[in-house]
Order: sequence, then C-alpha cells, then structure tokens
Amino acid sequence: MKHNQDGSLLSTVALIISGFLVIIFAVLFIWAFEGKQNYKNNDQILINQAVAQAKATQLKIDNANFAVQSELPLTSYVGPEQYGSISIQYPKNWSAYINTTDSNYPIDGYFSPGILSTVSDSNSLNFALRFRVNPSPYATLLQQYDSLQQSNLVSITAYSLPKVPSVVGIKVVGEMLENSQKQSTEIILPLRNESLEIWTEGSQFLNIFNTQILPNITFSP
Repeated sequence: MKHNQDGSLLSTVALIISGFLVIIFAVLFIWAFEGKQNYKNNDQILINQAVAQAKATQLKIDNANFAVQSELPLTSYVGPEQYGSISIQYPKNWSAYINTTDSNYPIDGYFSPGILSTVSDSNSLNFALRFRVNPSPYATLLQQYDSLQQSNLVSITAYSLPKVPSVVGIKVVGEMLENSQKQSTEIILPLRNESLEIWTEGSQFLNIFNTQILPNITFSP
C-alpha cells in the first residue's frame, strides 16, 4: 500500500515538473519569437532609413550635376575693337545687360542667373558678374584702392588674366570703392589709356567667377 502511495506521489511530482517545464519553454519560445519580430521590425526600419538617406544623397548629387550642366557650355560677349575687343564668356543660363550709352563708362556690363529684371537699383542688388571700361587711367584707380587698403578694408594682390598674362593689374577683395555696403572680388587691369574692371559681388558666385569667368577672358591691350 505504501509502495503505491509513493508511486503516485512520484508521478504527481513528475507531472508538476513536466508542466512547469512546458510553461518555461512556452515563455522562452514566446520571448524569443517576440524578440525576433522586434529585431526584424527594427532591422526593417534601419533598412528603410538607409534607403531614404541614399535617395536623398543621390538627389543632391543629381541636382548639383544638373546645376553644373545647365551652366555649360558658356556663351560669349565680345566688345567693340576700340575698347580692346573684350571677350567675356559666362554661363548660358545667365542674362546679360550691356550699357554702352552711359556717359561715365563706355561699356558697363551686368550679368545674373535667370532673368535680369533691373539694373537701375544696382546698389541694393548683388550681381553675379560685372565688368566695365573705366575712362580713368589705371594709376588713378590704383591710388583710390590704396587708401582702402591702408584702412584695412580691402586686400590687394598682383593679378594677370590666364589668357592675357602680359598685362599685370591687381585683385581687390573686400569693401567696394563706390558702395561700402557691398563686398566684392574685383580685378582691375590697365587697358590702353583706360582701365578694365571685372568683379563679382558677394560670395555666391565666387567659384564660377574664379573657375569659369576669369580663365576665359581675353582682350587686346
């Protein structure tokens, strides 16, 4: 009788342990499954973020390439022979206005991307490119800019155009002589008995000015 009771007790204990183990395995299985699903979901989120970032990066690259391509090839302006047949190449998507009726300057050019709506309020606008033939001799302009340099308002270095290396002038960076509210990078060169001024206002188009405009300018000294 005692033997049967012990056997029943052992069987009961075994069942309890088995049931307990089943519960533990079930909990572990559910935990592992949920962890796997969370990992899978998180992994998918990371993948989606990476794809979105890659698309955004590619879009920036495409837009930058399009901007460069839209500015190429360059188009040209060639001035009259009496003023050195000045040839300036600029991006084809820029607009140009060349004033040859100004009594102060025989040639006065304005260039800007898109539509050039006005040049009458040039003091408040930053133009991508300006150039003009100044009737003042080069030495006179040099003296005027020397005063700005002495006031530490500009920096001045010697400069010659890549395609006209025989003519040495100056490169002026800083405050504009005729408008203290503007900053510019300007090239001033002797042109026979007059002067040639070429500049960009502000810094937005400085890279184009240095890499596309200046390297392609020619004139007859």
